[in-house]
Amino acid sequence: MRIYTVNDDILQALSGSNIDLIIDTGNEQLSSLAASAANADSWVQANIQSHQGLNIKYIAVGNEVPDQGGNTQDILPAMQNVHDALARAGLDGIKVSTAVNSGVRSGFPPSQGTFSASHMPPIAQYLATTGAPLLANVYPYFSYKDTPGTAIEYALFTSPSTVVHDDASGEDYQNLFDALVDTMYSALEGAGAGSVGIVVSESGWPSAGDTAATADNAKTYNQNLINHVGQGTPKRSGAIETYIFAMFNEDKKPGDETERHFGLFNTDKSPAYSITF
Repeated sequence: MRIYTVNDDILQALSGSNIDLIIDTGNEQLSSLAASAANADSWVQANIQSHQGLNIKYIAVGNEVPDQGGNTQDILPAMQNVHDALARAGLDGIKVSTAVNSGVRSGFPPSQGTFSASHMPPIAQYLATTGAPLLANVYPYFSYKDTPGTAIEYALFTSPSTVVHDDASGEDYQNLFDALVDTMYSALEGAGAGSVGIVVSESGWPSAGDTAATADNAKTYNQNLINHVGQGTPKRSGAIETYIFAMFNEDKKPGDETERHFGLFNTDKSPAYSITF
């Protein structure tokens, strides 16, 4: 499970559950965490050490921090300070990373992926030294919506055959999810960080709010995602640790109508549609 803000009620409920967790610092904490080791020590004490019985796998230092107008320069020093603070607290089994979206890289086909955001190569190289994965938010829905001519079957894992053949690598792509993940892997390799793994820290499909955003499509995507991620991608075999976004519809979330309809459950805890894990 991924928790975007440190909430005492949620973490108390998870205590003793043996559920593995990603805990986000929140983007608003970046400048403070980057500023000093003492600030990072205080954050770890207040938000990690104070909660017992949790299986914390990763700390996400920043989520989709925008290249324009965001404090991307604070991500790496904040990651370093949190990493070192965890070590001082005897919690160096918790990996420190940051969560990014597909906007940090460019290139097509997947073998041509490179980081288009200048802050990313140093972050990738740092992850290679610590053994932590890159947290990647991967959304075929948005790629489908923003790329005219993309077949919805390619986005929903329902294409019957190869859609993209990558001449440079020789790999065939039958779904957009694999193509997006492998483009990110190529970007990591190009940054000299080919040893860094990827954890898909968000993926999902909205069930309302737009033409392609239907309960049927959301169920198809998320069920096929669950069934698929154990196989890896054409570029990298092996299961992909993946987090579905999101558990609940967010009826008060601002932005496009679809943003309020990514949940597996409604706000009254009833299922938005049926899904099998």
